[in-house]
Amino acid sequence: MNKTVELVKLWGDFEMQYSEGTLEDFFRYQLAEKVKGAPTVAPEGKIVPDINGRLVILLRRIGKFHMLYSNKALEGTDLDQIEEFGILVTIYNMGNPIKSETIYNNIIEISSGTNMLIRMKKRGLVAEYADQDDKRVTRLKVTPKGEETVLLAKDKVLQVAHMMMHNLSNDDKQLVIQLLMPVDKRFSGKFQKQKNKSFEEIYKENMQ
Repeated sequence: MNKTVELVKLWGDFEMQYSEGTLEDFFRYQLAEKVKGAPTVAPEGKIVPDINGRLVILLRRIGKFHMLYSNKALEGTDLDQIEEFGILVTIYNMGNPIKSETIYNNIIEISSGTNMLIRMKKRGLVAEYADQDDKRVTRLKVTPKGEETVLLAKDKVLQVAHMMMHNLSNDDKQLVIQLLMPVDKRFSGKFQKQKNKSFEEIYKENMQ
């Protein structure tokens, strides 16, 4: 096959899968394709994850490192854990969100999120009130103390992110975000709807 034709075909395949991809992303993707290793073969009597498991384990480990360092960075900010920061940012950015919407947006169980909000309310970080149009709906807002806290904590959390990712180039970071964004988008719309279903049902729906 003519090399120009082959290049055009490769670009077409890449563009179909990653519609927002740049030329730089394409070249990096092709390099990654060239260095793919042979499939991992589990030694007898050992449990070794496949490539899907390896990726998920890597993401989970990075997530745990981030949580540990973030919780350490938040000491002295009136926030006890990174999940509280996420909730406070959600309320701050959305203005006056519904309580359940705030909790679901942070992928937290409703009971855990409610308890977290109760503790944050006692610390004077958030306030809640009944919706003017529907008294059954509870809305949240950030208090002046909460606003001061979230702005202080933001700098700490960004420091953690910078510390963890500074060895990667911005191009690499953009590519990783681009590659993983569809996974986040896919499950963000399904997670709450599937929480009361069996795993067999969830697996079948997600693999269709």
